[in-house]
Amino acid sequence: MKPIAVTILTGFLGAGKTTLLRHILNENHGYKIAVIENEFGEVPIDNTIIGDRASRITTLSNGCICCSKSDELENALLDLLDGVDKNQLEFDRLIIECTGMADPGPITQAFFAHERICQRFLLDGILTLVDAVHADQQLSQFTLSQAQVGYADRILLTKTDIATDNEALIQRLQLMNARASIHKVTHGNIDLSVLFDIEGFVLNDKLNVTAPTPVFRRIPQPQNNIQSIVIYHDQPLELMQISEVMENLLVKFADNLLRYKGILLIKDESRRLLFQGVQRLYNADWDREWLSDEEQKSTMIFIGIDLPEEEIRTKFAELSN
Repeated sequence: MKPIAVTILTGFLGAGKTTLLRHILNENHGYKIAVIENEFGEVPIDNTIIGDRASRITTLSNGCICCSKSDELENALLDLLDGVDKNQLEFDRLIIECTGMADPGPITQAFFAHERICQRFLLDGILTLVDAVHADQQLSQFTLSQAQVGYADRILLTKTDIATDNEALIQRLQLMNARASIHKVTHGNIDLSVLFDIEGFVLNDKLNVTAPTPVFRRIPQPQNNIQSIVIYHDQPLELMQISEVMENLLVKFADNLLRYKGILLIKDESRRLLFQGVQRLYNADWDREWLSDEEQKSTMIFIGIDLPEEEIRTKFAELSN
């Protein structure tokens, strides 16, 4: 049985998540999509706002589903599976629209913590909407807003028709998350190929490292708690040594690491070693053999909160000695 693809839709308050969701549901894509909404308050977001194209809309309004003490999301996912198994419901994609104050981390981990949910759902990607008009203020004031960017597989920049000068903001976002591509969205209108089949949580070699676009004028450098550290290592690594460095990194900084991914060149091994993780959830496996015409080096990306960049770089640099 093919797993149901899941997309997490996040972004700070007013970024345009519901507008994008309405666009997705009304596109002629052929998918049967179920929706889980998480909103504070007594008035739910229902089909009067997002239309009637969803296979099922489940509204969770008893609190924020990112709360680690809440099992509301897990129960909602199991309820959807029960509907499928009883032939009462049919869908092949699920979209979870988070409240603007949600931390995507605990929501993500829900798909790895329950055996039935792991088997039946496949987390495809995290889409983070960023309001180009208010983003600089929000990112500077709320670490949560930065965390939403840090977890992203795709960053969707909204309201660029109003805030047309956004080069500096794009540079800031790239410094925070070097592996997420950035796409401009106007009134929720975007090609669905950007949003679906991302394979953000499949162990593969899609690193998508982006370099900040130079801004050729003097601008104040914003203070980011979330940052990306991209490390390249030209020499083959000893498997036991790199394993020890990674284990120590997770022991010390797992709570600060949001997303991390890499391709490793291992000594006396013709195959590439792939790894990826979300906070404490970490996996690695051997990939294909290195090709004779490709550059053979290790590439690692770490995205996290207040990471000690110099210490981390030093630990990996010492592996050359």
